[in-house]
Amino acid sequence: MNKLKIYLESLIHFTDSEMKVFTSLFSEIQLKKSDYLAKEGEYSTKLAFVSNGVLRAFFRDKSGSEYNKTFFTPSSFVAAYSSITTKQKNLINIQCLTDCTLFFADFNQLTSLYKEYPKFESLARILAEYKFTIKEKREIELVTLEATERYEIFKKEHPDLENLINQYHIASYLGITPTQLSRIRAKR
Repeated sequence: MNKLKIYLESLIHFTDSEMKVFTSLFSEIQLKKSDYLAKEGEYSTKLAFVSNGVLRAFFRDKSGSEYNKTFFTPSSFVAAYSSITTKQKNLINIQCLTDCTLFFADFNQLTSLYKEYPKFESLARILAEYKFTIKEKREIELVTLEATERYEIFKKEHPDLENLINQYHIASYLGITPTQLSRIRAKR
C-alpha cells in the first residue's frame, strides 16, 4: 500500500484523513502469470494499482491474432477504462505477464466520493489526462516513426521490461513481427 500512497502524493497532496478514506477502498490481490484482470466481452468494475509485476492490455482480431496495446508496470493504475466508465462490455483483455500484486477498488465506490472529496475527482482528471497524453503519443509514434525508433523509445520508457517479458509481446506492442525485432536487436 506504500507504493500507492507515494504515487498518489506525487500527483496531489492529500490530508491524512483523505488518504485514509481513499486507500481504504483498495484491497490487495495476488494474480499469477497468465491470469486475467479483464476479458473482452465481460463487464469491468474494478480499478487496480500495480504494486509489483507486469500486465498487458491487448485485443484479439477475428482470426485470433493478438495485438498488445500497452503494458502496465509498478506504480501505475490499470483498468478496462472504456468498460468501467461506459458500463459496456470490455473491448480489450488485460493479462498478467508475470506474477502480480495489485491493489484494487470498485470504480463506482471511488466515483461516489467525488462530491464529498473534490480532490478525488481532481485525481481522476489528472490520471485521465495523463492516460490520454500517453495514448496520443503512442498513436503518433506508430504511424510516423520507423520500427527501430519505436524500439529505442520503448527501451527508454520501459528500461527493465525487456528482461521480464517475452520478446513477441514487445514486437506486438511495436507493431512488428518477432523476426523484425530480432533483426533490430542484432544491429545494436
